[in-house]
Formats: sequence, C-alpha cells, structure tokens
Amino acid sequence: MTELSNTLGVWSVGALCRAIADALDARFNPVSVGGEITGFSRAASGHCYFSLKDESGQLRCAMFRRSAAQLKFVPGDGARVEVRGRVAVYEPRGELQLVVESMRPSGQGVLYEEFLRLKAKLAQEGLFETGRKRQLPLFPSGIGVVTSLGAAALHDVVTALQRRVPHIAVTVAPASVQGENAPRELMTALRQLYALAGEGSTSMDVVLLVRGGGSIEDLWAYNDEALARTIAESPVPVISGVGHETDFTIADFVADVRAPTPTAAAELVCQPTHFWLAALDNLEMRLRASVVRRIDQRAQRLDGIANRLGRPSSLSARQCLRLESKQQRLRAAVGSALQMKRVVLERSPDDLRIATRHRIQSVSGRLDRADLRLRLLDPTFVLKRGYAWLTDARGKAVGSVAQASVGQTLTATLVDGVVGLSVLSANSN
Repeated sequence: MTELSNTLGVWSVGALCRAIADALDARFNPVSVGGEITGFSRAASGHCYFSLKDESGQLRCAMFRRSAAQLKFVPGDGARVEVRGRVAVYEPRGELQLVVESMRPSGQGVLYEEFLRLKAKLAQEGLFETGRKRQLPLFPSGIGVVTSLGAAALHDVVTALQRRVPHIAVTVAPASVQGENAPRELMTALRQLYALAGEGSTSMDVVLLVRGGGSIEDLWAYNDEALARTIAESPVPVISGVGHETDFTIADFVADVRAPTPTAAAELVCQPTHFWLAALDNLEMRLRASVVRRIDQRAQRLDGIANRLGRPSSLSARQCLRLESKQQRLRAAVGSALQMKRVVLERSPDDLRIATRHRIQSVSGRLDRADLRLRLLDPTFVLKRGYAWLTDARGKAVGSVAQASVGQTLTATLVDGVVGLSVLSANSN
C-alpha cells in the first residue's frame, strides 16, 4: 500500500501506530504501574509475557530476556507487583502494551491471598501430610480420569494411556474444569469414580484429576475447599495434573501425587508395555541361567557320588588302612601300659619297706607324746615335788581354808604314805 501524505489528512496504519507510540512516549515514559499479574508465561527465548490488571482495567505487558534476567523473585499469576517501563504500541497487531524494564513485588492479589489462607488452613489440619500419601499401584486394573470432554488434557491423557497400556480399562467422568459450577461437578465426578473402587474386574485403582494450563482465575476451581476435602476422602490414590509445571493449586497439595502436566500424570500411573516385556525377558534370562547353574552343580555332585559307588575296592582299601592304623595304635598303647605296670611292680617291695618304716616312726612318736601327757597328769608326779593331798574324814578333797575347821581331823596323802592331821587353826590370807 502506498503511504499517503499527512497533508491530505489520511494516515497509513503503520504511520499512525508510530505516531501514537511517539505521542505516548513523549507524554508518559518512563512510567511506573502497579497491578496484579495474570496470564504469566515465559517463552523459550527467555522473554516474559503477561497482563497487569486491577478493578477497572487491564494492560498487556512484555518483559524481554535482558530485563527478566535481573529479577530477584519468580513472578506468577496472582502476584501484585510494581513495574517500571515504557508505554508502546505493538505495531503488528496495533495493540497497546507496556514494555517492562524492572519489576518488584508489592503484595499479593486477592485471589492469591485467599489461596494462601486456604492452604495454611488445610495444612494445619494435616491434609498435606506426607504420611497420608499413598503409593501408586504398580499394575493398575482400572484408571479413572476426571476432566472436561472437550479439554485438550483429555486427548493428551488418553493418547498416552493408549500408547503405553492399551490393555488397561480407562473410565472418564466428565466435569467442567472452569467456572462457577466447576467445583461441584468435579466433586460429583470424583465420587462416581470412588463408587467403582473395589468392584471386581472393573475396579478403579487410581484417579487422574487433570486440566490444561491457564491463569489463576482459570484454575480457581481447583482451589475450592470442598473439592480439596473430597480428594482427601478418596479410597484410591489421586494424581493431580492441573495446569503447567509452574502452576500450583490446592488440589496438587491434597492429592497423593502431583504431576507437572496432564500427560505426565498419565505417564506416572503406568509403565509402557515394552518396559514390562523387557523386564520379563530379563527375568527369564536370569531364571534360565539360575536353572542351568543349579543343574550343573547337581550333575557335578552326582558324578562324585557315582565315582565313589563305582569303585568299592578303593573304599575297602581305605577302610583296611584305617583298621591297621588303629590296630598298631592299640598294640602300642597296651605295651606301654604293661611296661608302666611292670615298673610299678618292681618298685613295690622297696616302697613298702620304706612306707612301713615311716609309719612305725610316726606311730612311735605319737605314743611317746601321749605317754608324756599321761605322766604329767599323774597325781603322784606332783606329790614327788613335796606337795600333799588333803582329804576330810569322808575322803573328800580339801583345797581351801574355808573347807577346814579347828579341831577337824584331816588325812594328808604324801608320795610314800598317809599322815593323819588335826587342825589347830584356820586362817585365810
């Protein structure tokens, strides 16, 4: 298109966009804006795209890689921030946008603050505890999926399951994934799948709660308190695959396992068929090798037994050698014992004489000592030293002055005879 002259009052689209951009630049830039982030995304190039909104408006924003690399925090949907940049016009689409050069947090959005309050409440009740999380079944017999029938997430999950485990039954419980009625429909769908748990061959072993990515408003149904409690009541493990890897909802924290994407949720619940076939092949090889090794060991042992049984003469010869050895040892032992007895007998007369002599000497010594003790106790032995033994008329011994009285007649027995005595006086010391 040929650009018309401005003097005629007609602008080309590109020229008008550039003129508006120049006017905005002269009138506003640089500018600082505060608002809540929504629709945040980071491209593979490192550029970030999002919108800033408040109660009365919304503004598209772009933050290029060089500026994004200077961020000291991770921005996300619901975060309230203050940005500084330049108001510009994106000429290819004729859209007003803010080119952000710096960003800092200025508080959280209303939805995000509500999310944090509910998260803290449920965490205090223990709904996020690791101890209540269950292991995923290794070989599920049935898989339940809760999502919208028109969602791309359903296509991704079903495609992954058909590719990896086409033999496992998949039951889809449809529900809205966005909007005012979504929490109620999600709870109803979950309870429908819970009812199938434990019903024979069609039982449900695991439930996938999936949805594609979106803004915090799009995913808000999964931050519902009643839905969180319904997930916690599940009789089987629940995998939450809501949004993209950077998206977090209350459902992610309550579920037994959180997957970064719906496809990842499907991959977590089942290993591909070829994986298990390879594992079976490996087990078969190990089993065969073990059986062959066991057979070889038994065959070697059997050969040894056959060799021993097939040559009894060898066994007999070994037994004869053992018998001869024992016979020689017996003869040697008997000869040694006889020699010891002979020596003992030869020494016996001398030993007997010596023992008899020692015995007589010992007995004689004992008799001499006894005789001496008896002689020392003999009363006459004492009388020989000049002592006398006094008795009264009745023959009772008198050994004290108190036993004698004046005029009493006593008898004194001396070593060579008896003397009669009359007591003239009796005085004690």
